[in-house]
Amino acid sequence: AGAVGMKSLRTEARENLRLAVPLVAAQLTFIAFNVLDVTMAGRLGAGALAAIAVGGNFWVLLFIFFMGVFVACSPIVAQRGGAGQAPDAIGGFVHQCLRLALPVGLVWMALLRFGARPVLQLLELSAATTATAVGYLQAESWAVPAVCAACALRYSAEGSGKPRVVLAAAASGLGVKALGNYMLMFGGFGAPALGAVGAGWATLLAWLAMLGAYVVAYRAVPALAALQVWRARPLSREVLELFTLGLPVGAILFGEVAFFAVTALIMARFGEAAVAAHQVAINVASLAFMVPLGIALATTVRVGNAVGAGSGDARLRGHAGIGLGIAFSLVSASAMGFFPHRIAGWYTTDASIAARAAAFLRFAAVFQLFDCVQSVANGALRGIKDTRVPMLITLAAYWLIGLPVSWMLAFHTARGPDGLWLGFILALALAATGLAARFAYRTRRAVVMP
Repeated sequence: AGAVGMKSLRTEARENLRLAVPLVAAQLTFIAFNVLDVTMAGRLGAGALAAIAVGGNFWVLLFIFFMGVFVACSPIVAQRGGAGQAPDAIGGFVHQCLRLALPVGLVWMALLRFGARPVLQLLELSAATTATAVGYLQAESWAVPAVCAACALRYSAEGSGKPRVVLAAAASGLGVKALGNYMLMFGGFGAPALGAVGAGWATLLAWLAMLGAYVVAYRAVPALAALQVWRARPLSREVLELFTLGLPVGAILFGEVAFFAVTALIMARFGEAAVAAHQVAINVASLAFMVPLGIALATTVRVGNAVGAGSGDARLRGHAGIGLGIAFSLVSASAMGFFPHRIAGWYTTDASIAARAAAFLRFAAVFQLFDCVQSVANGALRGIKDTRVPMLITLAAYWLIGLPVSWMLAFHTARGPDGLWLGFILALALAATGLAARFAYRTRRAVVMP
């Protein structure tokens, strides 16, 4: 029985990776968006770089929440597909999600257009930098309806087991983003040179390209074309499931990103060198996180399919995904733990910053295990449509325990900035333990009810 179980785990791990690898690559393209903006803005001067850095952080906080809402399309579509529901019926749900993309996008757009200036003014930047950051965000705000529609189609494609469609769309967006930045930031090919604001307009072009790629895919890829998402249907109450599942997912993602953003602001109290070193370590950890995130997205689909089919494999598939996350964490932790100085040297030539960044990377190595487990466990729980309790577990771990402990260790002990990283480790450990236990509890029966 043990040999059969191990064989099943290996088989499931291969199926998970088949979905996960293209999704990891797609996630990396979104990081490349930010890298393009930052590196190109650096050629325009410190003011442009600061404007894009600040504006980009504001954009990401809202993006991560609203994207989280549409992440719910993945488990819903996966469960329906696993249950053998007719493609046209699944497509009816996706169509309704697309109809909601516009009103949801308008709410997000309003927050960007009317909330950016008051929030950024609290940071006491120069008037010129604030104006540039606001212009950058207002340009990006026009992309929001396309972002919401593209996310609905993206996560529905994931739920349908078509990760290469997601990668192809992301790659097309990245190509347009690079070209758009060159043209609209620097006036390439006779376009107007708009500086940092041009990067915002390039984001609009990139998301329109991605949306166009999905439109083509949903007509050309047989499994997606069968959904007939473009055929009009009346709006029904079933689409409310998108918000029932998606709002807690958005809150989880927002809470996690905001937790790390707030601690980065707290780190500023220890000086510029500490902030720079912290940024290096967080950047490395964020890049590494793309792998367990891709595994988590794949695990959502695999678990959702099993639940919909009533096959009794949901527990196995969740554990296989978590096992893959743990395996990767051992690799990433080893790299950060054994070669921290070399990694830090890729980011800075300042010896003092590199030494401090190396110390932070050793802390990052410790939390790799917990970060991978909490991410994939969250994905497995989404596969069984369990998002409310995971939201409570995650927010409590980060905000009720992690942040206060970080503050206490940083300012009321001799640990200083290291205390903030110890708080990270504690928060992630609690989240990982709670989410893994929740998945084990929910899948204790052979068949999980959809």
